Amino acid sequence: MIVLRRRRYGVGVTARAVMNELDALGDRHRAESAAGFFKTGPGQYGEGDEFIGVPVPQQRMVARTHRDLPVSELDRLIASPIHEHRLTAVLIAADQMTRATRHGDDETAARIVDWYLAAARRGRVNNWDIVDASAAPIVGQWLLDRPRDLLTELAGVDDLWLRRIAMVATHAFIRAGDASTTLELAVRYLAYREDLLQKATGWMLREVGKRVDPALLVAFLDAHAAGMPATMLGYAIEHLPAETRRHYRALRRR
Repeated sequence: MIVLRRRRYGVGVTARAVMNELDALGDRHRAESAAGFFKTGPGQYGEGDEFIGVPVPQQRMVARTHRDLPVSELDRLIASPIHEHRLTAVLIAADQMTRATRHGDDETAARIVDWYLAAARRGRVNNWDIVDASAAPIVGQWLLDRPRDLLTELAGVDDLWLRRIAMVATHAFIRAGDASTTLELAVRYLAYREDLLQKATGWMLREVGKRVDPALLVAFLDAHAAGMPATMLGYAIEHLPAETRRHYRALRRR
């Protein structure tokens, strides 16, 4: 087992090789469009982020080619100022986490989680698509059968991206049929006014209704719809019948 792990996460693969492949796929016009879409202007949530214009399917292709990138090289890749470099880093890490979990390799899984959380706390998991591609397959997967105090901790940190990681990580639990942590955090997130947190919370609530039990979503809405931020409510009720959506929107306006 040790020999296998060394071979799979071994030497010879570098962050520079990944960067070079991504850079070669870049497109200036696509980069300019992405910079606007991901709000990179002064005072916006993605301020200062840099793009080279590589579509996500091509990033996934590069990630598959370099799926055995060692953690030390992942650290170099996620330190890049280039958005696509950082997204590809977490795509590789998520794939490694999935494989480690499948093979019962807790040592490798723990190493990936530690790396990811350290990178997030350094501000390297710092746009919504990077969070959404990694929070559930890395953090959520790790915590499926473990205490979830970490998510409560992240939800309380005054940092947009750490808070989004905490909420989106619960998608792993939802897919396993467990809505408890999502609903617990969602009550706390009622007070968070950032648009990206409202969207993430509404999305997870919608997933509770879709994948776990519609009655759980309805019960949450009955208790909290009147005080829910508009964006959160809109996302949460998106798949409900039109009459039901009107009912909950009316509660909020009272």
